[in-house]
Amino acid sequence: MFLGKKEEPELAEVLDQRRPSNVEAMNQVHRKSVSNRGLTGASALTVRQSILPITLVTILFFLWGFAYGLLDVLNAKFQNSLNITAAKAGGLQGAYFGAYLIGPPTWAGWVVRKFGYRWTFIIGLVVYGIGALMFWPSAVYRSFGGFCGSLFIVGSGLSSLETSANPFIATCGPPRLSEFRLELSQSFQAIGSVMAPLLASRVFFKNTDPHDLSNVQWTYLGIAAFVFLLAMVFYFAPIPEVTDADMALQAEQCAGLTGYVDKPLKKQYKLFFGVDAQFCYVGAQVGVASQFIKYSVESAGISDAAGSDRYALGQGLFAIGRFAAAGLMMFMKPRWVLMVFMTGVMIFIAASMGVEGEGGVAMLCLVLFFESCVFPTIFTLSIRGLGRHTKRGSSWIVAAVSGGALFPSLTGLVADKKSYHIAMCVPLVGFFVAFAFPIYLNTVCARELDGFRESTIGYHGEDGANGDLAREGRSPSLVHEEKGISPSEKEVAY
Repeated sequence: MFLGKKEEPELAEVLDQRRPSNVEAMNQVHRKSVSNRGLTGASALTVRQSILPITLVTILFFLWGFAYGLLDVLNAKFQNSLNITAAKAGGLQGAYFGAYLIGPPTWAGWVVRKFGYRWTFIIGLVVYGIGALMFWPSAVYRSFGGFCGSLFIVGSGLSSLETSANPFIATCGPPRLSEFRLELSQSFQAIGSVMAPLLASRVFFKNTDPHDLSNVQWTYLGIAAFVFLLAMVFYFAPIPEVTDADMALQAEQCAGLTGYVDKPLKKQYKLFFGVDAQFCYVGAQVGVASQFIKYSVESAGISDAAGSDRYALGQGLFAIGRFAAAGLMMFMKPRWVLMVFMTGVMIFIAASMGVEGEGGVAMLCLVLFFESCVFPTIFTLSIRGLGRHTKRGSSWIVAAVSGGALFPSLTGLVADKKSYHIAMCVPLVGFFVAFAFPIYLNTVCARELDGFRESTIGYHGEDGANGDLAREGRSPSLVHEEKGISPSEKEVAY
């Protein structure tokens, strides 16, 4: 987990460097590797400067959601085609989410610190494409182990994309909009998760022999071609590089508002709590999703097909919830939004254990709605104030997605022994641990988080972009920012 530690700068060397402007950050292509210890000027990007790179990276979130959405469809397809048990089919989720435990804290985290975001995007896309190509021989030989191996490679590629995409979205632009940016981008991940099963049932696997896997081959061949093309786009695209040195400087600039003090990674307690919360939350989320259809069949006495329709409704609510949360973050503090949504999750997951019939299914659909904002909000709030440790801390939070490899099997085990209603106690435990995190944020970390929310870095006043130290003279608004005093002039986003 400490690979690339030497790539993190010391605060003294950051403050001694020449400070490039945000215009220089946009003009520097950085097609080769970029030093994580050097300033690029990207810590003060404006909204206008960040729109194009954020849009490109948002495509990756849609791709990730599409791959995840296909997972449950493929799970059912393999059970029918290869005549395997439900427990064995769960190995697909273990392979996919298990890759998150290995990649982000080791090679993917090292690549993003050593070579920067651009090359992590490109390498992640190439690995994803290779995994997609591996589905062809796996389908030809009808090898379940081959499918698991292919999904592990796909998961490795996607985990490296998340290791770079999540912190890039969170740091590319004004810091006060960090949570909003990631929430909005991940809303398109939710759309991908909804579209994938719909396309799978109506296009990819429509009117096919249940034992025929040829459409799986062509589906993933098309995905491979698309991601290889996307890798080429990212090579030529104008992607600004936000280094750990930039984040250290930004944290120092906001110190008057946030009370920031540079600390070693081992004392970043909010990060460690966030990693634990993310592990338990993602595990619980996947546990609910993996058993949703069977729960619906047991609760409402409906068919698997009708259960799939209910699940599609829940996924639709999940996507709506993300857009709703993004909108709320323009008016409410993100720590409050997280608290409200986690409270909703706790209420309705507990209700799903006791309510029978269609009412129970409705409770589980509402769980999916309130789950919507939790992952991206835990992520952004956990890396707030990490400064020079931002990239390494981000890789740990992404590694926490591996919780999705543990909870589904535990939930299924309880369902086999008891019932699917009682099995919801497993996700309930995971959600309970995650629920403690927003309580901690709202009681212990409120000043720090609100300080970043009030920052005007990346916004324009009368004297230019706040936080852009390369312009001539010291801007009055920047002096106010560093002292923690709100500037009197009106700031506008460009």
